[in-house]
Amino acid sequence: QVQLVESGGGLVQAGGSLRLSCAASGRTFSNYAMGWFRQAPGKEREFVAGIRWGGSSTAYADSMKGRFTISRDYTKNTVYLQMNSLKPEDTAVYYCAVLANWGEPRQVRYWGQGTQVTVSS
Repeated sequence: QVQLVESGGGLVQAGGSLRLSCAASGRTFSNYAMGWFRQAPGKEREFVAGIRWGGSSTAYADSMKGRFTISRDYTKNTVYLQMNSLKPEDTAVYYCAVLANWGEPRQVRYWGQGTQVTVSS
């Protein structure tokens, strides 16, 4: 059974940083692209960042470029999202995902349960 477990969410002040982790179990995802999505109250879930298998390519939503960094550790089967210069509008539930494809529209094979990130002003 595939399981994606996110951690690292919490409450932070604007301008602060958080690092989210996503530990995958049940199988090895080294050959899959992984990604992060987020969903704010009353809004649709949106793509945040993705990393291709091998870590050779990354992709970011425009509003996250320069502030967020996605990375992965194959030895730990874990994906990270380093978030810097956080803004109140970054407040959302952040979801880890195994991507079914790399291009757009991004399709998801598996979802994590989500972790709450709250940025206070």
